[in-house]
Amino acid sequence: MSDLALELKTLIIEALDLEDMAPEDIDNAAPLFVDGLGLDSIDALELGLHIQKKYQIKLDANSEDTRKHFASVNTLVAFIESQRN
Repeated sequence: MSDLALELKTLIIEALDLEDMAPEDIDNAAPLFVDGLGLDSIDALELGLHIQKKYQIKLDANSEDTRKHFASVNTLVAFIESQRN
């Protein structure tokens, strides 16, 4: 597991108060919303705020691209890495 993936999983758990979960419980390729982790739109807003703050990146909540970036841990990792370059 990459350092960024582990960092994101930890951020998801802490930001959303998922006390019963550990980073290794989250599959990098599993959907974050509905199926998979089962997050909802309020979770997305909260998580988006934490990601913007931690990684100093801009997110547009109404953008279809943003929804694609939040599909899984893997897609979030790819998005954050692309913004760092």
